[in-house]
Amino acid sequence: MAEEKKFRAGTLVEPYKRIGRGHQIIIHNASMDILGDPGVICFNERAADLFDREGCNVSRDERERKAWRVRIPEKVVKKALASAPPKVTLGARDPGDRLVLDADVPRVYFGTGSETNITLKVQMTEFESKDGPPVKITRPVWREERGCVKNLCESAKLCNRLENVDFYIRNVNLQDEEITVDNKDANVFFASLLYMQKHVQAGLASLERLDDVLEMAAIVAGGKEKLKENPVVSFITCLVKSPLQMVDDTTGKLIAIAERGVPVVISSSPQGGSTAPIREEGMVAMINAEILAGITLAQIVNPGTPVLYGAVPVRARLDDLHDLYGAPEFIHYNVDCVQMAHQYGIPCYSTAGVGDAKVPGMQAVAEKLFAYLAVAASGAQYVHYAFGLLDKTNVFSPLQAVLDDAHIGIARQILRLPSFGVGEGIAAVDEVRKVMKSSTRLFARHIRKAMRQGLVSDPYPFETREGEDQVLLRAQQRLEEIMAEPGEKLDGAQVEEIYQRVPGLLPRDRFEV
Repeated sequence: MAEEKKFRAGTLVEPYKRIGRGHQIIIHNASMDILGDPGVICFNERAADLFDREGCNVSRDERERKAWRVRIPEKVVKKALASAPPKVTLGARDPGDRLVLDADVPRVYFGTGSETNITLKVQMTEFESKDGPPVKITRPVWREERGCVKNLCESAKLCNRLENVDFYIRNVNLQDEEITVDNKDANVFFASLLYMQKHVQAGLASLERLDDVLEMAAIVAGGKEKLKENPVVSFITCLVKSPLQMVDDTTGKLIAIAERGVPVVISSSPQGGSTAPIREEGMVAMINAEILAGITLAQIVNPGTPVLYGAVPVRARLDDLHDLYGAPEFIHYNVDCVQMAHQYGIPCYSTAGVGDAKVPGMQAVAEKLFAYLAVAASGAQYVHYAFGLLDKTNVFSPLQAVLDDAHIGIARQILRLPSFGVGEGIAAVDEVRKVMKSSTRLFARHIRKAMRQGLVSDPYPFETREGEDQVLLRAQQRLEEIMAEPGEKLDGAQVEEIYQRVPGLLPRDRFEV
């Protein structure tokens, strides 16, 4: 029990199973057939060579220049799955915020995600009616800003304070004039680590900057050996472009990350109806094949590389073929993928909390809350995209992140497991007898113990007693309170060391919020 306190508690669930064992076998067999024929088109020569050495059928692709057709036998996949760790620890600047992702333990963590181009700010503005008796109402006025270093710092500071954010994936794309492919990674990870005590994760813009990021992480962790014990950063690699095309650049990044033994997400994001079948079984068989191909490559490079099974499936709108995150099929795809990850004994990186609404409101709440409950109930260990996203993955709204934090808190309470046994049953009978002997016959005096144990939920945090719905106004007030707090910035000496040893950082005043 003492050991457990060194990590974030997460939410333990009794996994909801959408598909049965027979369905899982069908999907697995279909995935193996796909990896055997047509196989994967690989645009990275080193990866093709590694697959070839491992016993895969590798040949030059007839239709693509400098591409290889890689057909992966099931025995190679099974060998890779056997070497992938079933438990992955993701470190944090505050050791109490580390995460333990165990494929055998359905402990759910929620975090941020997507690299949005737009940050949606809000000004609560008072309006007065022109006709009839004067009536004043307060309404949000939205303002879009291009993503920048300052917005990313503000996001990290906010999310560090939000109770239900368990990990932080950069959610603002840096579009400052000075940001280039060469210096982007240093600035993304520095802005995140500067304000975030929890685990930090991101993709890698430039393979050449991988070691700079790891140097920064080692400074934060207290040295290279400490970083191995407490990996404060990890990476996302979406190396397969659906359908079944292994991209040269990202595949090279995966190889380099695996060589260094750093935790990495093997992610795939096909769109049902365009880049993947729209039917559930076809979508899940194909994304499963794509993820298994990536996991296999990582284990060929460095057996034992800590990997997450990264499922980000989405459905196409049928009117314009854009992503449709609010559809029930989006939930079906994700829950099925969680079960496949469980079957393989790999911790699962899943998706919930993103929808199609363009501003905070009823649509956003409905699309997000259904997904929170269903995907978390399936036992996904690592649920990203959960905070602040609007308009699919195009917009980050700090106000929406505050709302999402409250709603995920409610979802956690709904999902928490019963914690009583025979002793509690006897105590319940005793409590009833005591109350029935009292003059008031009320149970109020017995509430405090349950409250201390976290068994009594608070009212909705943004409720209002007035006739007008003021949820957005109250959430904005909470946002302003958080941003006014000093926050938990990185130690000044560590900041100084990072500036001395990591090239490409913008001037320090650019990171002030």
